[in-house]
Order: sequence, then structure tokens, then C-alpha cells
Amino acid sequence: MAGHRVVIIGGGVIGCLTAWFLHRLGAEPIVLERGEIGRESSWAGAGILCPIYPWLYPEAFSHLLNASLDMFPMIRDELEAESGLSMEWWKTGLIIPYFPGDDERHKKAALDWSARFGWRVEQLGSDKARNAEPALSEDVKEALAWSDVGQIRNPRLLQCILKALELRNVEMREHAECAELVEENHIIRGVRLASGEVIETDDVLLAAGSWSGELAKQLGFSLPVQPVKGQIVLLRDEPGRMKHIVKHDLAYFVPRADGRILVGATMENVGFRRGTTVSAVHGLLDAVLRLMPGLGGSEVEKQWMGFRPGSPDGLPFLGEVSGKSGLWVASGHYRNGVVLAPITAAIMSRWILGDAPSLEMENFRLGRAFSDEDILGYPKAI
Repeated sequence: MAGHRVVIIGGGVIGCLTAWFLHRLGAEPIVLERGEIGRESSWAGAGILCPIYPWLYPEAFSHLLNASLDMFPMIRDELEAESGLSMEWWKTGLIIPYFPGDDERHKKAALDWSARFGWRVEQLGSDKARNAEPALSEDVKEALAWSDVGQIRNPRLLQCILKALELRNVEMREHAECAELVEENHIIRGVRLASGEVIETDDVLLAAGSWSGELAKQLGFSLPVQPVKGQIVLLRDEPGRMKHIVKHDLAYFVPRADGRILVGATMENVGFRRGTTVSAVHGLLDAVLRLMPGLGGSEVEKQWMGFRPGSPDGLPFLGEVSGKSGLWVASGHYRNGVVLAPITAAIMSRWILGDAPSLEMENFRLGRAFSDEDILGYPKAI
């Protein structure tokens, strides 16, 4: 595939990792980013290598998930070796606690899903749950624990990828806004930038995260990807105060090795309205005191927000755009962009170069039908 040029619109973890795979396959990727590379949801997220309630998704999602997680050791080893940097992968394990009044509908589904897809899980009583994670409230009744779940630090992952791309001399442009496609008989021939410059290409991959839906309209097709805002509060405490990722309907808690703890994240359908808010930060801190009172003395270091690329059913869009040969999409990963990044990059890079996926992709195709009963899609607009 030497000389096969692919323009990637979007400089987040999906776009950049796909560029890395494409270059390894001999292609010539070019990454175009409308702002600063890697500074949107790929930077803002918590880096949990496990979806929120994966048992609520269709079976095809779980196969995609497991395939992606199987790739992480290779991704970590090779990117860290190439870049000389660390993405700070850490196997902390995951705990889902249950308190009086909690809806326990997930418990049986979680156990069944874990058995079916090979995820080792343990049921903990109240005492064992608090022994495992002493910051938990004394009101905890029981918990489910997955000891093999890991995490990475999103900014560190991006640094590894970007350094590897730099060393490979892959072209990456910031503040390069795409205005339109150059087409000939419904075949993509290039991309015209807002500056007027035309970049000739063999294929184009739209991986612009939350901006993919608006950009798709501009490029002449429909893609139902919308921003879903999430706010995070960062606590600082002594290293080891928390040992596991803790997830609950009210909030999740992600400990870092240096003692920092991420508390997140809100789900807000407010368009591209930036900034953190009093109500959201208060809600997250209230969840700390209710669920993890042992963190009540932690320092509040800062807070931030990001826009998840939401989809109507919570699943990504992966594949070629009908009627536009050479135009591809990898977007709408919603809350699962980092955990699905390896398999997305591997599939899309090979697919673009002519190697069809071995996994079933029907659930991720563009133009699929949606149901009013989908519970994983956009939250209600505020």
C-alpha cells in the first residue's frame, strides 16, 4: 500500500491511532485537526478500560470490546517502545457497590454477561467490599468486583501516539479546518480546506468526534453524532487512598497512582456549551460524600469538561459512506472511545486498504435503524 494517501479528519485518539496503524501498513496518512490535536474528549476522559454497563449493549459490541482489550498489551508495548513514553496503564480492578435503595437490576445481568464473555467477577459482602475499598460508605450492602479491569491516563496515551507519529514523519496539521470534499462521479478525490488549499487523497476518514455530525452535513451526508457534555472533578489525596475504580449510577471514581482521584462524569445534552457549572460540580461532590465519605478530606484540585461524541443508541458508526466511494467514518463512540480505540484503528486501517473486517459490523453501520427504546443514546436535552 505504499503511496496510498488517507486524509484523517480529526486529531483525537481514534484518528491518530488509525494513522499509526495505516503507516505501519505502508500507507501515507495525513491528520487534520480543526483545533489542537488531542485536546477534546480524548484528553478529557477518565481512561477506564471497561464500558459503563456493557451488558446493556448488543452482543456485537461485547465481541468488539473484547477484541479491543486483547490488543491493549501490544498497543502499550509497541507505542511505549517507539515513543519512549509511558501511557500509565494500571490494573486497578473495578468495583460496583450497592447501597440501600439502589436499583439492583444490573446485578444479575452483570453476572450473566461476565460468565458469557469471560470476565472474572467476584461477589463481595459488605465487610469484604469495605476491606477492598475502605473509603466506601458503611451503608454499602454488597458489591461486584472485576479484578482484571485496568485504566490508562488519556493524555499520556495521546502523548505516546503523537510521539510515535512524529518519529514516523506522519504529517499532522492543527487549525486545519475542512470545508468540503473534492468528488468526481461520487468518488472522493480530495479535501478542500477553509484556507482554499486542496489536499489530494485516495480515501478520507471522518473521525472528528463530537463535531462529526455537523461536519458530515457540510460534506454532504447525514451522521447522527451529537455532543454529550461531561464534567469531571479532580481530587488530590495520599497515594493509595483508593485502590480500585468504583462505579455507581451517581458517579464513578478513578484513582491514579499519584494520589489524584477523578470523579465523573455528568451526562448533559446542551450542545457545545462549554464550561463547568456549580450544579454539576456540586452533584459530583455530593456523590463523594454519599458513596465514598472516606474521601471527604481530599483536596479539590480542579475541574474540567469535555464533549463525548454521542450516538442515538450508544454505538459507534464504522464503515464507508454510501454513495461516496472513499469516504469513511469512525465516530460516535460516545463513552467508549478509549477502550474501543485499538480495535477501531485496526479495523478501519485495514478496511480502508481493502481488507474487510472479520467481526460482525452490522450494528455499527451508517444508516442503521434506531428505536425509541434505546436507553444508551443521548440524554434528554436540558
